[in-house]
Amino acid sequence: MCLNTYAQKRVRDLGLKPGVLQPGKQNSITDVAGVLVGHKTLIKGDSVRTGVTAILPHNGNIFQQKVPAAVFVGNGFGKLAGSTQVRELGNIETPIILTNTLNVSTGVSAVINYTLQQKGNEKIQSVNAVVGDTNDGWLNNIRGRYVQEKDVLDAIKNAGNFVTEGNVGAGTGTVCFGFKGGIGTSSRKLPQSLGGYTVGVLVQTNYGGVLQIDGVPVGKELKKFSFSNQLLNNVDGSCMIVIATDAPLDHRNLERLAARAMLGLGRTGGIASHGSGEYAIAFSTDPGSRILHQPESPVTNVPVLHNDYTSQIFMAAIEATEEAVLNSLTMASSVKGYEGHQVEALPLDKLRELLKKYNRIP
Repeated sequence: MCLNTYAQKRVRDLGLKPGVLQPGKQNSITDVAGVLVGHKTLIKGDSVRTGVTAILPHNGNIFQQKVPAAVFVGNGFGKLAGSTQVRELGNIETPIILTNTLNVSTGVSAVINYTLQQKGNEKIQSVNAVVGDTNDGWLNNIRGRYVQEKDVLDAIKNAGNFVTEGNVGAGTGTVCFGFKGGIGTSSRKLPQSLGGYTVGVLVQTNYGGVLQIDGVPVGKELKKFSFSNQLLNNVDGSCMIVIATDAPLDHRNLERLAARAMLGLGRTGGIASHGSGEYAIAFSTDPGSRILHQPESPVTNVPVLHNDYTSQIFMAAIEATEEAVLNSLTMASSVKGYEGHQVEALPLDKLRELLKKYNRIP
């Protein structure tokens, strides 16, 4: 049940422009050519507030044309299925699925079935499904495990270029900084003088701390922050961050890129609490960097961006992560869910006042 009385807006629609780099055309992870995102939202009765979000690195057979990838763990209290093989082999071979903690196994099973049924995969006998989680148990009856394999497959099937934000998909039942969290996305397009590459980020926000927006102490001003009262003492919940880029980065530099997402998370006031899993997954869509399941030669020759040209991409990831988190908050609606628990959305009228007070917007 959504309770908002005001219109949802992306943070730039409020007049704020985080960072110094320019966003892509849609200011979305799908500004990285080929990347697709799909959701399946589950809202039923008083207790079901959950869902699935699928991120596809490209629209082909991902198993046959794997993408270089890496994982960085900021705090490991979470369930990121498939992460050890990504670290070992340096690639991803399936869509990336985000859902709730107790439905990670459902996501794995669905992705395996999806991959086995794709044309060209008739003889494969191993699939490394990448599935991440956050715990939406405050607003969702998580023990009911309502996400079904069909929901995961629907999210994959529905994947497209436009990314809906807020209370959708895997962000339907999440809570961030004591406010309603959700799905958020953002991107940065580097100028040609810095390589012309695009970096896009998608987040599933469900964590605690003291909210900051462009340096403005929003959580402190609104007196709503972790440890400020009994309700907010539990700051656990996790954040999943997915980073896509068209830059030809190898596994090593993708891991370095993923690590920078934690700096973006820190800019928002996140504290990576004891029970919160902070994970970043980064991949490159560069066509020349793909890893063929059946290579034509035992030796591969792929383009790799020189270390000296990675800093601007790192900066883009930091800025896009920060803005994606903010969009997940400003695009979310207040929700009432499991056992009558209610989480209010970040009040945009009060946020505007604070941004004006600190001279962030006119």
